[in-house]
Amino acid sequence: TDVKKSGAAFGVAFDGDGDRVGFVDEQGAPIPGDILTALFAREILKDKPGGLVLYDLRSSWSVREIVEEAGGTAKMCKVGHANIKRQMREGNAVFAGELSMHFYFQELKGCESGDLAMLLLIRMLQREKKKLSEIWKPLLRYAQSGEINFKVADPKAKIEEITNEYAASAKEISKLDGVRIEFEDWWFNVRASNTEPLLRLNLEAKSIEKMKEKIQELTHVISSEA
Repeated sequence: TDVKKSGAAFGVAFDGDGDRVGFVDEQGAPIPGDILTALFAREILKDKPGGLVLYDLRSSWSVREIVEEAGGTAKMCKVGHANIKRQMREGNAVFAGELSMHFYFQELKGCESGDLAMLLLIRMLQREKKKLSEIWKPLLRYAQSGEINFKVADPKAKIEEITNEYAASAKEISKLDGVRIEFEDWWFNVRASNTEPLLRLNLEAKSIEKMKEKIQELTHVISSEA
């Protein structure tokens, strides 16, 4: 509301300890963390062509597509700063981003910086001469569920059960963190929370109808007793 009232180009919020940053566009709409990862990666690849970008495995298909369209190499990584910083060092990655709006920069030895993310956004807006909504919304190419949390007695056993249920029809399976299973027109990731006794589901599809159908289906599978 304040952004719209004031006519600001965007709004920015930093979390309490300064390692996360979120943005809203000029209409006050929040920009998802994975779309921000794609935006910042595209900007950084202008300075570091061909660089490796890491994106957490809850991220949209859009992220890989946009990084590759910008001439970079995209690679999925586990959730959590310790995992990402190690993988950045090992692969000499130029940038990494998480759905939770942690953004990691090579020039800061793999550390997060909300300030640098904000400066990149300002630079992008100055060059593009467009409203922020006109820049980020075209990157939202698929229908996303957002993160959905479930309380389950044994997350590890439930992940195994889900994997067995979907493995036969899968196009691709990654067990990097929980399990991410991809199909022709949708994918999902289920993983145990690092901080709470929860199973977290992220799901994306090529249509809203398919996304809603698969959320209902996965909710039933996760909630049912073995």
